[in-house]
Amino acid sequence: MSAPAARPRDPDRDPGLQPERTRLAWRRTTLSGTVVAVLAVKTVLHGGVSAAGVVACALCCVLWLGVLGIAHRRIRTLASAASPAAFAPRHAAAAVLCTVAMAVCGAALVL
Repeated sequence: MSAPAARPRDPDRDPGLQPERTRLAWRRTTLSGTVVAVLAVKTVLHGGVSAAGVVACALCCVLWLGVLGIAHRRIRTLASAASPAAFAPRHAAAAVLCTVAMAVCGAALVL
C-alpha cells in the first residue's frame, strides 16, 4: 500500500485566517472563564461566606488566571510569526486541566 499523495496547496487560501480564528477562539475562552470566575465570586458572597466556598472561589480565580496566561501566550505566538509554531502538548494539557478544574469548582459552589 502506498502513502497517500500530498494535497496540492490551494493558491486562493489565505493562511492568515486560521490564526485569526484561533485567536478569536482563545478570546471567547477567556471571556467564558471570566464569567465563571465572576459567578463564583457572586455565589460565595451572595450565598453566605463559608470556608469551603472561599477556597473553591479562590481556586476558581487562580485557575482563571492560568487559562488567561495560557491564552495570552498563545495569542502572542500567533501574532508574532507568519507561520506560528504548533501548540505545545504541555500547554494544551494545562489549558484542559484548568478548564476542567474550574468546572469542578463551579459545580462545587452550586451544590
